[in-house]
Amino acid sequence: MTSTTTLVYLFWALFALLAIWAIAQAWKSQANTATIHPFKAVVHLLAYYLSYLLIPLFVFSLIAGFIGYYSWHEALFIFLITGVMIYARFIEPHRIQVQHTQYQINPDQALSKPVKIALIADLHIGLFSGREKQLKLIVEKLNQQAPDLVVVAGDWTYEPENKLVQELAVLKEIQAPVYSVNGNHDEQYPGPPIQALLKEALIQNHVMDIEGQVVDFEEFRLLGIGDLWAGKADMRFMPDLPQDKPWVILSHNPDTVDMVPKLPLRPLMLSGHTHGGQVELPWLTNYVMKKVSILGHKKGLYQHEHADVFVTVGTGMVGVPFRFRVPPTIDIIELI
Repeated sequence: MTSTTTLVYLFWALFALLAIWAIAQAWKSQANTATIHPFKAVVHLLAYYLSYLLIPLFVFSLIAGFIGYYSWHEALFIFLITGVMIYARFIEPHRIQVQHTQYQINPDQALSKPVKIALIADLHIGLFSGREKQLKLIVEKLNQQAPDLVVVAGDWTYEPENKLVQELAVLKEIQAPVYSVNGNHDEQYPGPPIQALLKEALIQNHVMDIEGQVVDFEEFRLLGIGDLWAGKADMRFMPDLPQDKPWVILSHNPDTVDMVPKLPLRPLMLSGHTHGGQVELPWLTNYVMKKVSILGHKKGLYQHEHADVFVTVGTGMVGVPFRFRVPPTIDIIELI
């Protein structure tokens, strides 16, 4: 009995020390974070660092069941719950997948040569994600796919530290031109005022911000549209642009597709924003998604009156530092 009590006390002492470390790390990280809500940033960072407590709790559940401190029913319940949360916190967010989709951009005529567009979004460099290891893995997987171009559909940041230029330096290794627009977290609301910092980081690391600009390719044109929630998604000018080629529109929020005017050739919009729900749970995820996308977008290809929209689940995290049944994804859209 004495040895059992000693083991339990040692565990709780270790647990307390780890909790103190987590609180200190959250406070230290918040001090270097560009945020307009310091308290909220601390709470989110606490969730991030306190999640390390799941690991000793996972191990202890087995030991506690074996020594009789917990019943086997209690031990198994804690073991399963902590095991799922450890997977969602430490494993799935790093399981970056690549998915391929073919899309005929011009229904009347196939392209003379297929074009591979790599679509990524929602890196959310800051509180939870975008660490150097993850960014390197994203860049490696992009280069393995050898796309003709890479497009980033916004939400680069999630209250980042002021070293964004250095954090994005690995993007210079991408072996294709990279085009980008901002998302709602890159704008004044709900994100902090980091537009100048982000703009400098993108310029320094060879990423082209195309918001409000047209990039002309041989058989299609790429148009960058600003974020819907930031009030920058006006597309009434599109019928006045040349219509001899189909359009690919890059815009963060997929609900922007509802603002696309009728054009001679049906455009394809590429978006992110939804994270595919990020944590896929019965009923709860679909309820939350109604607030994220009024038009019901989650992931994949959707058809609307004047345009189609493809929604990627992105690679980062917001709100909670978990991904469950929605692994980070790079989408390769092959225009044919």
